[in-house]
Amino acid sequence: MTRIDSARIVRQGEELDLGAVEAYLKSVIPGLEGPVEVSQFPSGASNLTYLLKIGDREMVLRRPPFGRKAKTAHDMGRECRVLTALHDAYPYVPRVLAFCGDQSVMGCDFFVMERIEGIILRKGLPRGLSLSREEVGQLCRNVVDRMIELHSVDFRAAGLEDFGRPEGYVKRQVEGWSKRYVNARTKNAPSFECVMQWLNTEMPPDGRPCLIHGDFRFDNVVLDPQDPLKVIGVLDWEMATIGDGLMDLGNSLAYWIEKKDPLLLRIMRVQPTNLDGMMTRDEVVRYYAEKTEIEIDTFDFYRIYGLFRLVVIMQQIYYRYYNRQTRNRRFGRFIYLIKYLDGYLNRLIDASSL
Repeated sequence: MTRIDSARIVRQGEELDLGAVEAYLKSVIPGLEGPVEVSQFPSGASNLTYLLKIGDREMVLRRPPFGRKAKTAHDMGRECRVLTALHDAYPYVPRVLAFCGDQSVMGCDFFVMERIEGIILRKGLPRGLSLSREEVGQLCRNVVDRMIELHSVDFRAAGLEDFGRPEGYVKRQVEGWSKRYVNARTKNAPSFECVMQWLNTEMPPDGRPCLIHGDFRFDNVVLDPQDPLKVIGVLDWEMATIGDGLMDLGNSLAYWIEKKDPLLLRIMRVQPTNLDGMMTRDEVVRYYAEKTEIEIDTFDFYRIYGLFRLVVIMQQIYYRYYNRQTRNRRFGRFIYLIKYLDGYLNRLIDASSL
């Protein structure tokens, strides 16, 4: 049982109004009996995720973070829509049980979904799980294959044709993330002006439109407890849209830290991509290109874009800490990584073939 991902005590400042949640859920989900018990899943710095137990039922509640939020971020209704649409087209999404858009219940939109119980890989393998080099390699391919499978979903047939605007997607992402950084910048943060200018100058044309996840990485993937190489769930769909698959891959590889990366990058590692048998970032790109039959001459733009986007996400979270809108102390360390990535990205730009 130690392999199964488990929830913990709710973090201070992120408690739920259990009376309101219990009353609402019992009014919309038939058969719920008994008091609600709540715990919180430990990872994640964006939307908050809680495990609810009511009698013999377990379910997961998702809500936006406390404090200031970017205007277009944390759209619970949008996340519910993609989960519902993909239920038959992509068999790794959890089933939505209820969506609440009534702000009087908890002061925000939230939704409740089924729990997909399994193994979630974070910084290292969980206690009790050991994988050989060959097994790690197969697991790695299986996870990347699930992203490729998502990118091949017929989003029009799934009713998601209007879920995003593929035309001009790359330009909107560069401009949008640049604006978000400027809006979230604190006095102690770098300007990133050179990086934003380079992305604006070097952006490629839009690629083949597909449904993209936006945050596809190991700790958003659920593995079968009986077969840890098998993916049974994909979580955290808040950034999903219709866009460019190579941009999605760039987002994912921003978190893909290797053994030979600089020390401060290795400190950033949140998934076990340093294990023997894992593909390198370059190998992932080649594997993706071969499987999708997309020609990739250079991945420099997507790599730098993905890392800059990660910077913006960290800065938005750090902004809440800096302005005392969250008490989570781990967010206070983000500024050191943000400063390091300013220099790192400029070095990648200097070495780029573009």
